[in-house]
Amino acid sequence: TNSLTMIWKLFKQLSEDQQRYEKQLIFEHPTFVKLCQQLLRDARRMTRGDLVFSLHAVVNLGVPQNTLLVQTLVRVCQEKLNQLDNRCISVLATTLAGLDKDKNVSALQAGLQLLVEQRIPSIRDIFILQNLMKCLGKDVPVFLKKKLEMAVLKEIDHLTFPNALRVFLALVAMNYCSIPILNACSKKIQENVHDVSFRHLILILEACYSLQYRNVKLFSAVADYVNSTACLWDKRQIMLFLSAFETLGFRPSELMDVFAEKVTEDPEFLNLKNLLIVLRVYSRLNYIPRGQKHLFFETLHNCLNEYLPQISNTELLKAVYSLCMLGYLPHRAIDELLQKDSRDELLLSDDLYKEQKEVMIRAVKTCMELDRPSFTKPAFVLTEKSSSLVSLNLRKAQEALIELLGDENMFQQNVQLPYKYHIDFEIRMDSDRKKVLPISATDDHADSSVQRLAFLFVPLSAFCVGTTHPQGKLAMKKRHLNKLGYHVILVLNRKFQEMTKEDAVEFLKEKIYSENAFPFSEVTVQDSN
Repeated sequence: TNSLTMIWKLFKQLSEDQQRYEKQLIFEHPTFVKLCQQLLRDARRMTRGDLVFSLHAVVNLGVPQNTLLVQTLVRVCQEKLNQLDNRCISVLATTLAGLDKDKNVSALQAGLQLLVEQRIPSIRDIFILQNLMKCLGKDVPVFLKKKLEMAVLKEIDHLTFPNALRVFLALVAMNYCSIPILNACSKKIQENVHDVSFRHLILILEACYSLQYRNVKLFSAVADYVNSTACLWDKRQIMLFLSAFETLGFRPSELMDVFAEKVTEDPEFLNLKNLLIVLRVYSRLNYIPRGQKHLFFETLHNCLNEYLPQISNTELLKAVYSLCMLGYLPHRAIDELLQKDSRDELLLSDDLYKEQKEVMIRAVKTCMELDRPSFTKPAFVLTEKSSSLVSLNLRKAQEALIELLGDENMFQQNVQLPYKYHIDFEIRMDSDRKKVLPISATDDHADSSVQRLAFLFVPLSAFCVGTTHPQGKLAMKKRHLNKLGYHVILVLNRKFQEMTKEDAVEFLKEKIYSENAFPFSEVTVQDSN
């Protein structure tokens, strides 16, 4: 066993190419063959530790699973399962995680799962617990996941920084989001963020996405660390950080400013793949770099123009859509896109993403019209009331508006606008914003003195994490509604639903009548040829 373990320890330190070469030499060496034969003979007489570590070494050295040696060791482990201590259980779990399921392996895994369930109360070592979580994986029953969670929480005060990283990733392997454990791990990681490698930082952010775990303090700590050490990272690494943050909906503004500056200084870094990532990140997070927006957009625009001869239809659509979402019109790329659209090259009948692409094309065409510098606010916007029925999550808002305004005729609900935009509630007011006007009195004619309010009740996911900063699609809709003459009021629906009826009425009253409730101008990026 000692010989096998030593061989494995030396073997795992080699590179992949070296391992392939050395593996062949090891397997062909007569001493190794004798060692395996002796192991096969002595399997049932070995101590529990020797047995488990021998199986671990043999499997990791690459001895085929269907050999008599591996199958014998697996069967003997099954026979001696109840004799194994907690450390041996942990090693065995690791070994089985690397084996394909066959009759013997499945039987041993089932027995191991039962044993773990019995032993959990006696396991006080977080390292062993996290290893069991990782190795047992996502297929274990929920009750066992909860038991493992409780065992870790009992020892959480003894959590070390290295174990915090391991536990974080073990929860992903188990596909189990334990907020108390994740919060404790996050705190340790924040305290030691300078000691976390690039790979582990990315893995942590990806883990947060997998587990749908949002921790603004953790995200901010990582972003601040990367920003403060930006000179030590190459542009690709920073881009990968930003991409990971984008999937989480987190907007690290200072880091995005720093990266934008690096891009404008060295646009050669932007190959087509990187360009598309950068466009996606900045558009979804609705971020325009401070003090350098025109230079940044020009840089991205010029790069896009360079790739026009070789870019695919889908990539072109994504790139144009991203820039348009930010209020920037890349005319040459748009012309190319519209030509492809007119030739029916963008939407193929068997395209799985046809509907999504149709939405993107429509958005681009809307941006072309509403975001052009020559566009002027229309004196009258033709609206269409799609339905008198209000969805359940808007019922409370409807009732609050009736109580506040006294009559259902004082507002309009489920309003359908041109460009396929929809608003939840529309309210019209006099020019001084002192009085709400009946909808019927201001319908079907233009009146520049009438102020139009558009209430949008939106989910938390429409904002960047931890802020009220709207993400790209919502920001674009808000900008376009402003262009159409609406003053847009964004309401976080979940927060509104938690209000009492009285608070809801007071909240809407403040939004409607307060002079600071909505802006009258919207700053946009000028387009460029």
